[in-house]
Amino acid sequence: MIFKEAETMGVHGVHEGKESSFKRMPNTEPPFTLGKIKKAIPPHCFQRSLLRSLSYVVYDLSFSFLFCYIAITYFHLLPSPLAYITWPIYWILQGCILTGVWVIAHECGHHAFSDYRWVDDTVGLILHSALLVPYFSWKYSHRRHHSNTGSLERDEVFVPKPKSRIAWYSKYLNNPPGRALSLGVTLLLGWPLYLAFNVSGRPYDRFACHYDPYGPIYSDRERLQIYISDLGIFAATFVLYSIAVSRGLAFLIFIYGVPLLIANGFLVTITYLQHTHPALPHYDASEWEWLRGALATMDRDYGILNKVFHNITDTHVAHHLFSNMPHYHAMEATKAIKPILGEFYQFDDTPIYKALWRETKECLYVDPDDGAPEKGVFWYRNKF
Repeated sequence: MIFKEAETMGVHGVHEGKESSFKRMPNTEPPFTLGKIKKAIPPHCFQRSLLRSLSYVVYDLSFSFLFCYIAITYFHLLPSPLAYITWPIYWILQGCILTGVWVIAHECGHHAFSDYRWVDDTVGLILHSALLVPYFSWKYSHRRHHSNTGSLERDEVFVPKPKSRIAWYSKYLNNPPGRALSLGVTLLLGWPLYLAFNVSGRPYDRFACHYDPYGPIYSDRERLQIYISDLGIFAATFVLYSIAVSRGLAFLIFIYGVPLLIANGFLVTITYLQHTHPALPHYDASEWEWLRGALATMDRDYGILNKVFHNITDTHVAHHLFSNMPHYHAMEATKAIKPILGEFYQFDDTPIYKALWRETKECLYVDPDDGAPEKGVFWYRNKF
């Protein structure tokens, strides 16, 4: 674990806290190339199997439909007090499974699902639309995130702000109740707000929205596929509307709505913790390079949920280096690259609930170190 006790602070090594310190990852140019990292990975790790990838889709959807069948068929037969236990259990289990489905669709967007791009896009469009995610719209913005990770000017999501650009009310939320409120809103609404209003995303010179084919996020050649994404959302919404009409709004909320909110919360948690940590640097244009930015991400340990989430949680460093690698080879690849990366590999096994609260407290804005020669290297701060 990189969270360490320390008593002193070095400008380039440790970020001082009240009781504990974080060993920062190096922000210098890595002593290795992407080619050297790739050579350390067994070649079969880059091979995509359509049948194996489809097996994960079948596996996840089988559990999802099984949970749904049990809830619809048996929950109404239970005595009333048990419903207060069974429904939350269903929501959590279904939310976890839907997060795994989301990860597979994300893999389709990286062309890591199969050797056939049309298959990847078809599967990804269906799965993401079912989760109310505009597949192509997010695929393109996410691709730019991978192309610009760690850049304060060009990264697409969870872009930290320097202290000078922090909202005036932020200091009033810098307390336990304020952090709890901010965290609750982020987990509950962060994902739809990002898609609809680009909240926490890269600033553009005009309104940016993942549903707008003519928005600043997309180029002219991408606009047709944004329309296709929107059609997928309309189709999914129509199916959900039909269910609500035939079975009732409460039925739809209990079976689909609450698990979707939980899946969205997991998605925000996973993404936030991958890119937010006091040990991770961000760079402005004077310092940013692709490899340095791609390495500035954090692997985490979600316990048994690592498998449920197809290891997007504990192999994210490898994913940012080779995003077209199938998830079922990512663990092997991660083990292979650790000796090459050395201190450039970042992993934190702090329990997720503790890490989420800690990062919400410690990572409020970014600024360069006072007196540091690298004015383009920014680190998280929390003092106003």
